[in-house]
Amino acid sequence: MQQLRGLGDFRVPRVLSPSLEGGLGWVLFFTFTSCYRQPDLHLYDSIEGDIEIPLVDLELEAYWDYELDYGISYDWRAEWVYGWDAIDREVFGAIGYTEPTVFNIRRYFTYDKPYSPHTSVLSSTVRGTTFHGDFDFGFWDILVWSDIDPLGEEVPSINFNESLDSVTAYTNQSTRAARYQAPRFTRAFYQTEQLFSAYSRALEINESLEGFEYDAERNVYVKRLNMVLEPITYIYLTQVILHHNNNKIIGIDGSADLSALAKSTNVNTGVSEDIPATITYNARFKPSVELESGEVVAVAGGRLMTFGIPGQNGNRIKHRSEVKDTYDHYMNINMQFNNGMDTTLVFNVTDQIRNRWKGGVITIELDMDTIPVPRRSGGSAFNAVVKDYEDGGTYEFPM
Repeated sequence: MQQLRGLGDFRVPRVLSPSLEGGLGWVLFFTFTSCYRQPDLHLYDSIEGDIEIPLVDLELEAYWDYELDYGISYDWRAEWVYGWDAIDREVFGAIGYTEPTVFNIRRYFTYDKPYSPHTSVLSSTVRGTTFHGDFDFGFWDILVWSDIDPLGEEVPSINFNESLDSVTAYTNQSTRAARYQAPRFTRAFYQTEQLFSAYSRALEINESLEGFEYDAERNVYVKRLNMVLEPITYIYLTQVILHHNNNKIIGIDGSADLSALAKSTNVNTGVSEDIPATITYNARFKPSVELESGEVVAVAGGRLMTFGIPGQNGNRIKHRSEVKDTYDHYMNINMQFNNGMDTTLVFNVTDQIRNRWKGGVITIELDMDTIPVPRRSGGSAFNAVVKDYEDGGTYEFPM
């Protein structure tokens, strides 16, 4: 039997999902623009079409849709003291997700056997929202993920390993020493850029057009496929609030680390690799931030993009009880005191990470009246042995 070929037309209208506002919720559909259907059904060897990818806003209020005790919804803005000014936008970028403009598309043809292992792949990169492609009649698996804009000035930290059946996203190790996942990893990993993905299997493109709708106005046949292009990287906003600082701590070294987060993630499934790694990110010190109460505090804050908790897909978890996390999570930041000494402060944030499994605000509050000024510098080296705080070194805070 002769195998026919067709050109598929994916169209994805602009959609806002009520449960994930701006979650890049799709209604993906194929439009086959053949001329018209003959009484005995005739399909042209080539049918013109395209794919359109939606661009929608992704608001943190909607994505961080945690339900707290007694039906109270999570309000991250009420927790977030650090703020986000023009300098923060320059250093960290946007506080939330931004609309991607470049997409990778992988199409896998499995002939007449749905859910079969892939034997070949058709790869495409799309700038903008339109894609044209050929389709044989049979079953297709389709993977779409956002890419980093290749015209950007910064070198992307995210990398991809591709096989026929999966794509893995990862970052490389930095030059910054890490104390938590040694000896396997002695250095912290770079944080990732934002990443969205959607994967659909066993899409049937059949010769009889079964399951297609006819659009008489445009004289096209349409097959609809629901897909959700969702973030598989997670934003954490970290802040260390210093009460009664009185200029005791005057700055930080510009970096912070968060331990036991996933080293990589599976782009197809959104499940992160169950290998913990320390992730390094930028941080900034603000000496005077006024709270709603009128108190003026100092705050060291930052924004971290991560693959999330190892072995999890945060988008599939609805309740805290579903989080399967066997690792302790530590945040450390090097503080500079007014006598010229510096000390790395370490905080156990395990409960906060587990309670905010797909991102959120991580807060540490310190009363500086209870923190003595160190007599010598602890430096920025991460010594696994906890030294006496007044002699400098590393000071760990039980939380």
